[in-house]
Amino acid sequence: MLIDIRVPSAGESITQVELARWLVEDGAYVEKDQEIAEIDSDKATLTINAEQAGKIRISVEEGTTTEPGKIIGQIDTEAAAPAASTKQEEAPAPETKQEAPPEEKPKASPAAAQPEEKKTEPAQSGFTFSPQAQKLLDELGVRQAEVHPNPDGRRITRKDILAAIAGEYQKTTGAGSSQPASPATATWGGSRNENRQKMSTLRKKVAERLVAVKNQTAMLTTFNEVDMSAILDLRKQYQKAFQEKYGLKLGMMSFFAKAITEAIPHFPQVNGRIEDNAIVLPEFADVGIAVSTPKGLMVPVIRNAEQLSIPELELKIAELAQKARDNKISIEELTGGTISITNGGVFGSMLSTPIINPPQSAILGMHNIVERPVAINGRVEIRPVMYLALSYDHRIVDGKESVGFLVKVKEMVEHPERMLFGGHDPMGSLLGL
Repeated sequence: MLIDIRVPSAGESITQVELARWLVEDGAYVEKDQEIAEIDSDKATLTINAEQAGKIRISVEEGTTTEPGKIIGQIDTEAAAPAASTKQEEAPAPETKQEAPPEEKPKASPAAAQPEEKKTEPAQSGFTFSPQAQKLLDELGVRQAEVHPNPDGRRITRKDILAAIAGEYQKTTGAGSSQPASPATATWGGSRNENRQKMSTLRKKVAERLVAVKNQTAMLTTFNEVDMSAILDLRKQYQKAFQEKYGLKLGMMSFFAKAITEAIPHFPQVNGRIEDNAIVLPEFADVGIAVSTPKGLMVPVIRNAEQLSIPELELKIAELAQKARDNKISIEELTGGTISITNGGVFGSMLSTPIINPPQSAILGMHNIVERPVAINGRVEIRPVMYLALSYDHRIVDGKESVGFLVKVKEMVEHPERMLFGGHDPMGSLLGL
C-alpha cells in the first residue's frame, strides 16, 4: 500500500512553503513517526513525520516551493524492513576492532579478507545520538555513518562530539605536546570567489515585514538606563536554590517580562494595536520573546504573561526558546503577541533601536550590562547599568505614554520587590498609602 506524504498546513494565511530538506534518502526504510522532512514557512520550520513504516519514495526535490496539501512523496508500507532494522534491538553494542596477539591471530583466506578491508565503519545499530548531538552533526555536515561509537556503547551526546573534535585538533596541530605548532595560515580570503545562497522563505518574509514596518508605521524610539544592582544581587543570592528547585538558571528576561506586565495597566496603549481604524486595547499581555535561531529570528509568544510568576516565566521562556532553536515551535506559539522583548545584550550590543513586530505597537530592547559611574546622593559610584530602548508606533502611543511606560519598567527592575505588590511600594501598601 502506498501512503502519500503531503505538505502540512502551516497556518490560515500561509499559501506557499518551501521544502527545506529531506531528512532521509530516497529509497530508505523509515519507521512510523520518524522525522523525514522539514518545511520552511514564513513563520517557522515544520517537521513532517512518517505516518507508517515503509520504504520512502521522494518526488519533490529540496528547495522546491510548494503548497500545503501537495504530495511530495510516498511511503510503500508493503516493503520489507532491512534485516539490520528488524534486529536492531537484539544487536549487541558495537565494539572497536582490536588486533589479536600474533600467536592467536587467525589466518583468513583472501576471499574472506576482502570484505573486511572494505568495512571501514562499525554498525550503527548499537548506539544513538541525542537531539543536540544530531543537530551539531547537521551543522558540521557529518553523517552518522562517519561517527565511531563510544567504547561503552552509550548514547552519543553533543559533549562527546566536541571532545572528539578537540582530540582530532590536538592530533593535527600538536596542541598539548612539546612539539612547536606550525605557523598559523590564513583560512579566509585570498580569492575572488563569491558564495551565492538562496534566501529561505522565513528570511524573505522577515525582510518584507521589516520594510513594511518602516513604511507603514510612525516608529520612534525612547531610551533610558536602569541600575541592575538589585537584580544581580537577587540572582547571586538565590541562583543556587532556584537552579536546584527548577532545574535551570535564573536569567534576566523573566524580570523584564514581569516588569512589562506590571507597567501595562498604567499605560495600556503600549500593549494595543490599530485594527480597522479602531484602537484595540487587550486586557491581557501576550509577550513575545525574540529568539535567534539557525533559521533566523523568531518571536515565540507567552500567553497571559501577566498571570505568571518569575519562575513560571523563566520556565516558559526556556521552553519556547529551545523549541524555536530545535525547529519544534508551532505556528500557534508564534502568533498573537501584544508586545515584544528583544535582548541584544547577549551579543554585546550597547544600544540599538529595535523594530516593532506588527500589528504590535511597541517592543522593548535590552542591552549589555556595563559598570558605569553613576551619581548617587551627590557621590559618584560604580554601578552595573543597562540601557533600555522602547520603540513604539506614534500613531497609537504618544511620547508621554512611551516615556512613562519605560520609566515604570525601570522602577520595577530597580525595585523588584514592587513586582509582588502590583507595582506599588511595599511599605506604602503596608501603611495604606
